[in-house]
Amino acid sequence: MSSPGGAPASRTTTTAGGVARSRFRPELQGLRALAVLLVVVYHVWVGRVSGGVDVFFLITGFLITGGLHRAAARGGVDVLATWRRQFSRLLPAVTVVLVAGVVAGFWLLPENRWMPTVRETVASLLFLQNWELAHNSVDYAARDNAASIVQHFWSLSIQGQFYLLAPLVVAGVAIATRRDGADLHRRLTGTLLAVGGASFAYSVYLTLVNQPLAYFHSATRIWEFALGGLLALWISRIEDRPELTPGTRAVLGWGGVAALVSCGILLQVDRAFPGWAALWPTLAAAMVLVAGRSGHRFGVDRLLSGRVLRTIGDISFPLYLWHWPILTLTLVRTGQDRLDLEQGAAVIAVSFVLAWLTHRFVEQRIAALDVRHALRTGGVLALAVLVAAGSWYGLAAARASTPVLAGSPSHPGAAALSPQFDLASLDPADAELTPSLVQAPDDWSYHRTSWDCGPSEHDAELEVCTVPAPAPETSERTVAVVGDSHAQQYAASLAVIAEQRNWSMVGMFRGACPMSVRSETVADDQGCTDWNAAVHDQLVAMHPDAVLTLASRDVRPGLHEQTPEGFVQAWQRLDAAGIPVVAVRDNPRFDFNVVDCVARQGRGAPDCEVDRHTLYQPYPPWSAVPGVPPNVVFADVADGICDPAVCRSEVGNVLVYMDDNHLTATYAETLAPTLATAFDHLGW
Repeated sequence: MSSPGGAPASRTTTTAGGVARSRFRPELQGLRALAVLLVVVYHVWVGRVSGGVDVFFLITGFLITGGLHRAAARGGVDVLATWRRQFSRLLPAVTVVLVAGVVAGFWLLPENRWMPTVRETVASLLFLQNWELAHNSVDYAARDNAASIVQHFWSLSIQGQFYLLAPLVVAGVAIATRRDGADLHRRLTGTLLAVGGASFAYSVYLTLVNQPLAYFHSATRIWEFALGGLLALWISRIEDRPELTPGTRAVLGWGGVAALVSCGILLQVDRAFPGWAALWPTLAAAMVLVAGRSGHRFGVDRLLSGRVLRTIGDISFPLYLWHWPILTLTLVRTGQDRLDLEQGAAVIAVSFVLAWLTHRFVEQRIAALDVRHALRTGGVLALAVLVAAGSWYGLAAARASTPVLAGSPSHPGAAALSPQFDLASLDPADAELTPSLVQAPDDWSYHRTSWDCGPSEHDAELEVCTVPAPAPETSERTVAVVGDSHAQQYAASLAVIAEQRNWSMVGMFRGACPMSVRSETVADDQGCTDWNAAVHDQLVAMHPDAVLTLASRDVRPGLHEQTPEGFVQAWQRLDAAGIPVVAVRDNPRFDFNVVDCVARQGRGAPDCEVDRHTLYQPYPPWSAVPGVPPNVVFADVADGICDPAVCRSEVGNVLVYMDDNHLTATYAETLAPTLATAFDHLGW
């Protein structure tokens, strides 16, 4: 994937003056091919992440740093020329795939995926896709979004940022070296060790405390490029060591390949990386590069330098670009989560054909142009991406506009499940669904009110958000909403009540961490346990009039709903502090994306419904749990989400779910009367 970076597959040796000299390194193309094949095969058939992207990062650092070091040693780095050269080769293939993605996405993707895809397409063009996904990883509304057709551009975005940063760093080191007469090789080595070491330490830390964010964060990946750069600076000296006999090189090379192939099998890359675990594929790739041309008849370089892998290495970049949108669109259109052998083979075959065509008619033709014309071509294609994405956004925005009000006679939402409601008065054929399918992925409770967030006075690591009462000078009540995203979604319900009764709201939220005395969702998540302890201290200090949180969790097919002991213990601690609790029953979690289903099957489709008896037991789980303190009032919303037989995708012309397990803010607002009744039971 790193081939468009502007550096050929090279082998570095050191001249008498200590300057690295470039020589062709054919086994590097084979390593590229192996990495991209692992990425494609794991994505298509295994449904896991392989670690191949980390190999691309190391190779990019190896090639770019080596080239910049040689340029600096010859007299200096022309930063602007380097940028022009890099992006003139990078942009054309990228923009061709993005334009094709916009066109195909418009025709083939369901409407609920339009807005996220447009945003991510523009982010990908600007080499900011990793930051878009990093934002989504900490945004409860986006965490469960289905993978977009351009999600894989996150790694290319980090590479693009490296292409911008690396020339500046090397140029700065070269200037400082010439000024004080230091050795360039030594100074650059020290810089890479310092920057890479800091990045690695931060990567380990952030992976422990927030792995989803760490996965896409640029700073947690810099060390992989730095490792490749260090290898470029020192590989010629390592290769010349007498200990590296042909037999040793053969063992080293095959060991690296074996480690690389097994990485995705033995590690949960998407959940453990980067951190310490990313050393596995990067060091495996480094072993292969150090082994180099082994001179042994059984050396792995004989395989990697072969015609087949070298050819795949030549098209590795467009193959990486094409395989993911082809796979994602296939999964969307078939409604499957995984492809069988024949379907997967077809996806890979189409990806190879498109990759070859892109290499032959885009990359090679661009390579034949001078830098100015190549960059101009890429700019024109980039403009085409922006025009296409902007047009798609305009259409999506128009369809997202819904001039209907939830709770109105035509869109009663949860009120339609009341036994007193006249269902005959509703005709879905005469009423638009609200929120619209386009709007649904962004219809999150947190977006409905203006939260003012900042660190707690008692714990700087705890974020506390507030919404003042409509008339703060006369407000008499403050209600705190606490817990994970399933508690947070009821902030939309509470906001309706707070508006009517002039209450202020406080929010403390952490993904996958409901209010408890321990971590309930992820076992032994010390960060969640610590957060819950900090929340309790904050609640005791601020002493709100009530706390709104979850009463149960894990409502999914198979009757898994429970009220954990940790919930009850947290309520007991609040009871001791004299703080009332309104505990809301959890909503069902489906095993499919509800909005995707409605977009594919249509409104009211039976395939988008789940029998209630497979989700909810007749009696709520807290009724059988001992030790529930007297300060707790329960809000059982089951009858406000499901009818006696079925849990539907829409109720009262209002879409219930924004994904597979979160309520739309629009529907949550129609549950306000149920929560208001619970608050009334507090005697207010």
